[in-house]
Amino acid sequence: MLVLLAGIFVVHIATVIMLFVSTIANVWMVSDGVDASVGLWKYCVSGSCNGTLPYGNEDALKTVQAFMILSIIFSVIALLVFVFQLFTMEKGNRFLLSGATMLVCWLCIMIGASVYTHHYANTTSNYFPSTSHHGYCFILTWICFCFSFIIGILYLVLRKK
Repeated sequence: MLVLLAGIFVVHIATVIMLFVSTIANVWMVSDGVDASVGLWKYCVSGSCNGTLPYGNEDALKTVQAFMILSIIFSVIALLVFVFQLFTMEKGNRFLLSGATMLVCWLCIMIGASVYTHHYANTTSNYFPSTSHHGYCFILTWICFCFSFIIGILYLVLRKK
């Protein structure tokens, strides 16, 4: 049981770190021909970044930014709640609060990544020709989506022995 708790804790910490990286770094889309990448916050060309983003729909971008920040907040809260419940909860109870908080994090990741995918994943513009591909931040976000769902379900099922 202790090994299972430690494993879930390590995966949860890894998910928090990956969420931070995927939200902060500016590599959501990468151009194949030019050394250029774009993220949620900045557009980078040849190592220099500026705040002008090539996206057209600013409302959708702000929605993605907000939900990615919310997912980080809920993931950290779920981690703190898990540690708190681990040391204060009575034997035989379930980690319901941490599981529910992690599933809210999962929902925020799903909304943010889905909005980004719908509005910007297949966009071609002057900044990105048709030979662009998804960057590691976009992929990390979908990996965090899977991990947060698995962790949330495990927290709901898990009992303190």
